[in-house]
Amino acid sequence: MSNILSLFQLCDSTFPNGSFSQSFGLETYIQKDMVHDSESFLNWLRAYVNEQLSYSDGLAVKIIYEALEENQNEKIWEIDRLLRVQNLARESREGTQRMGESMLNIAEVIYGFEYLKTYKRRIKNKESFGHPAVVFAIAGYQLGVEKEQTILYYLYSTMIGIVQNAVRAIPLGQTTGQSIIHDFQKDLKKATEKIMNLDESEFGVVSPGLELSQMQHERVRIRIFSS
Repeated sequence: MSNILSLFQLCDSTFPNGSFSQSFGLETYIQKDMVHDSESFLNWLRAYVNEQLSYSDGLAVKIIYEALEENQNEKIWEIDRLLRVQNLARESREGTQRMGESMLNIAEVIYGFEYLKTYKRRIKNKESFGHPAVVFAIAGYQLGVEKEQTILYYLYSTMIGIVQNAVRAIPLGQTTGQSIIHDFQKDLKKATEKIMNLDESEFGVVSPGLELSQMQHERVRIRIFSS
């Protein structure tokens, strides 16, 4: 239980990884008035988790965890590279990299795992890029948290950040935001089950609408977020 709680520290809404400045295309939908209340936001969130996050970050956590089990270190760095190059929206790509580096810097200090030290060194030497999914998968594996739980907690941590940003941007009330977090946990469990059954060949499948909204964010009239 203590190891699970240790990993859950990375899910804390106050964890300073920079997620508060990223909307991953949500702000574009808000500007177009396609997301304007709790119901339309939930529709967007379900699409984002099921049509993008599951096939990118979520599946990456699964692949990296399995690579660690099989001592396939090069697979870890290859997924780090693919997470970078497959993210075509510049703002989302750069924002995710900043989040990954921030999470890595703190996780390396609090956990001290050799894999995290190696990852940090590779980024410094420009051999890797940095991504929160990579850091989270390494931390989950090294802490002895089961693969399925590690995936679920990663999805949860991402969802928490997005909901809090939606509360500010739409805006939604804090009570509404907490209700969404509570109710959406069922969706996260289903998404985790789906990821557990995905094949590596499905890595990188993305909804065109979500990806285009992330690209269009560079040109929105009023910006609260970096992506």
